[in-house]
Amino acid sequence: MIHRRFFLFAVAAAMAAASAAPAWAAYPDKPVRIVVPNPPGGAVDVVTRKVAQKLSEQTGQSFVVENKPGASGTIGTTLVVKAPADGYTLLANDNSYTTLPYVFRKLNWDHRTALVPIAPFAFSPVVVGVKADSRFKDLASLISYAKAHPGEVTFGTGGPGSSPHFAAEAFQQAAGIKLMHVPYKGAGEAMVGLLGGSVDLLVVSTPTALAQVKGNQMRLLGISGKNRLEVFPDVPTFAEAGLPTFNLFNWSGLAAPKGTPAEVITRLQAEIQKALLSPDMKQFLAQMGSQAGSLDSSGFAQLIQRETAQWAAVAQKANIEKQ
Repeated sequence: MIHRRFFLFAVAAAMAAASAAPAWAAYPDKPVRIVVPNPPGGAVDVVTRKVAQKLSEQTGQSFVVENKPGASGTIGTTLVVKAPADGYTLLANDNSYTTLPYVFRKLNWDHRTALVPIAPFAFSPVVVGVKADSRFKDLASLISYAKAHPGEVTFGTGGPGSSPHFAAEAFQQAAGIKLMHVPYKGAGEAMVGLLGGSVDLLVVSTPTALAQVKGNQMRLLGISGKNRLEVFPDVPTFAEAGLPTFNLFNWSGLAAPKGTPAEVITRLQAEIQKALLSPDMKQFLAQMGSQAGSLDSSGFAQLIQRETAQWAAVAQKANIEKQ
């Protein structure tokens, strides 16, 4: 009798497991929302839309991008953190996420555990760019003038706590200069400020600068990385330009709410990797001066933890006041 009960229990458990497996195996079986916590037009938005297009083609389900900007990305992030952990509401973010503990006294979620990093889309070099007709013809002249005139040279960003803001602070510290911060409501407005002459320079990623450089409206004084890029062959690396200690890279990637099933994370990782290996995606990223991401969830989580810790010294030295 005991053996019979055990047998029936084992059969029931096996049937339950078999019936549960197809539910995740079929993921996604309805549209997936990807929240971008930034305004349209920025680097993370542009790359996310291309990846979403590829994921839609590969899975047969729509991956819809929604911009939910505001409060240094925390509005969109909060929306995703509080969403059901079922894989149908995801967050596309960038380096800005690693700076949030130094921008806000308190966040509405646990920065370390509320999100599960899935995979990075792209890694993009950071550039220092000026208007095409700027008086600063190279990085050395900019640094020399800024040292002689502290606080006079201005830089624009998409807002306090944004990735470009922290990158610009790191640039100042590496160069030993003091610039004046002019915050805008987004990366697009900051670029308009530069091209209109309202600010002297931007410290941004290559995708943000690409169109303006190709249109001869913006000139790059330096770029991060060990080698020059094919897309910007005339732009020296920061090491070549005399600033070897400044070598930041921007990344963009996808995350899910804590508790999202491992099977969903694994499926998304596989689909993202497939998308990044496709010829058209490789060409898309190369044209922006970016490289495809290749980290899994664990590696991506370690990167985020490491960068979050590294920004502490930059924030302290820059006296960034928490909101």
